[in-house]
Amino acid sequence: MIKLLGASVFVSLMLPLSVASAQTFSVCHGYDCYYRTKVTLSTKDELRIQSQLKKARNANDERKALRTAIALFEERSTAAIGVRDKPKMQFGKARIKGQMDCVDESKNTDNFLRYLQSRGWLKYHSPERRATRGSFIDGRYPHWTAVIRDSSGQSWAVDSWYEAGGGLPDIMPLQEWKRRGYGGER
Repeated sequence: MIKLLGASVFVSLMLPLSVASAQTFSVCHGYDCYYRTKVTLSTKDELRIQSQLKKARNANDERKALRTAIALFEERSTAAIGVRDKPKMQFGKARIKGQMDCVDESKNTDNFLRYLQSRGWLKYHSPERRATRGSFIDGRYPHWTAVIRDSSGQSWAVDSWYEAGGGLPDIMPLQEWKRRGYGGER
């Protein structure tokens, strides 16, 4: 019994904490990952996501399928948290369970994208490091996004912050995304 317990502790220490395992994710909310809630996708959810991504015949099709997959993931996340977050960040609303800022949204989306890649379901894209834009000095509030790169080398922003949980994220060329964001505009 002690050997079995020791082995399970060793295995759990060897696994990275930030990577989603099998079907369970740790979802950030409350601004800057103040809260974390476990979210589990059902087998039915996984089959639906896999089916959508398998139908993609090119990078554009895969980005469309990713929008739907991310929206489904967010629907499950808000259901597990018990609160549907509002679109965009509400200033002064930090530490409210369920509400997400761009840091939460980008980390959750990035984690989900890496999960899809680990399953071999992304044929035309791979996740990259998250990106940011804005610095107050340039008249824009700092804003984060998840990023994917297609097989031609083009980077794409995957930004779910502008919609309530379960809404379709924006996916656009990263350089276009970096030019936007004055006064909260898309």
